[in-house]
Amino acid sequence: MADIDDMDLPDPSLKNIIDQETLQWVFVGGKGGVGKTTTSCCLGAQLAKHRKKVLIVSTDPAHNLSDAFCQKIGREPTPINGFDNLSAMEIDANDDMEEMQRSMEEATASGDDDTGLSSLMAELTSSIPGIDEAMSFSELMKQVQQLDFDIVVFDTAPTGHTLRLLSFPTILEKALGKVMDLKDRFGGLIGQASAMFGGGQNPGQMQDMLLGRLEETRAVINKVNDAFQDPALTTFVCVCIPEFLSIYETERLVQELSKFGIDSHNIIVNQVLFPEKDAEELGEWFDANQASLPKEAQEICSKMMARKRMQDKYIGQCFDLYGDDFHVTLMPLLDYEVRGVEKLKLFSENLIDPVDLEE
Repeated sequence: MADIDDMDLPDPSLKNIIDQETLQWVFVGGKGGVGKTTTSCCLGAQLAKHRKKVLIVSTDPAHNLSDAFCQKIGREPTPINGFDNLSAMEIDANDDMEEMQRSMEEATASGDDDTGLSSLMAELTSSIPGIDEAMSFSELMKQVQQLDFDIVVFDTAPTGHTLRLLSFPTILEKALGKVMDLKDRFGGLIGQASAMFGGGQNPGQMQDMLLGRLEETRAVINKVNDAFQDPALTTFVCVCIPEFLSIYETERLVQELSKFGIDSHNIIVNQVLFPEKDAEELGEWFDANQASLPKEAQEICSKMMARKRMQDKYIGQCFDLYGDDFHVTLMPLLDYEVRGVEKLKLFSENLIDPVDLEE
């Protein structure tokens, strides 16, 4: 990209994330199919060089970490082959919600006829939109916080799902706030209702158990919310490719992250054709040598040039939009798939060794 003066731009790499020792949560997100999982794995590989214990968590229902690392990864932290301090896990919000409800049934069961608290919680989670996923998310965060890792990289689902996930702390805080207001206004009615669901248990005991559970969840959510909005602890890496829809969705994602108060100052642009060159430079070569090329080669080069001009246009727009405030990292399109530890380690060097845009 010879027409971009990178002297005055932020360093076009993710060194800032590697160097920020206070970071605990790194979210990697963007449109579907732009390389979020590859970016997450590469970032995890680089962080593993500088941190004691690193965890990569996939929150995308269509998990790809196992495919990327070429090994089976499950619901528990799985050590990655080839690393001493990198683990990964794949979680599913729906499974977590079912497991949470089962645990509540076990915790509140006294005999064969009691599902009081779980019944009332089931009614609660079905009556407030989004609270079921929000509560399962709080269970996930509680689980991750209990694990002994210096930093956690979240390989998230496509943008829409990720934005909902990041809004869960706010959703749940509002929902639980309303429940607590009802408790203050109607007092024992909640306990009587829960006792009715439970088949005649002590109303006061049922109310205390229900409200204790909600307060516990609320405390976790408040802690998570505070951490998410602290740029010293949390940052979001936006991933895109140099095409209109992806750049447009990245702009929407950046704006939404700003609304949530979540720090974001890194953008990864994947699948870039010859990032160290620009279309004009390649076009001059093609014009000078086109006549000597076979017809098939001319067609191939012509399509490549059309793609390169399109990419350069959107990369230019990306720098116009974000270049002054964001670290914009260009990742090259390769001749092979980035799968397996060795290829991920090699490709990850591009995250910290930036392309010289002046060459």
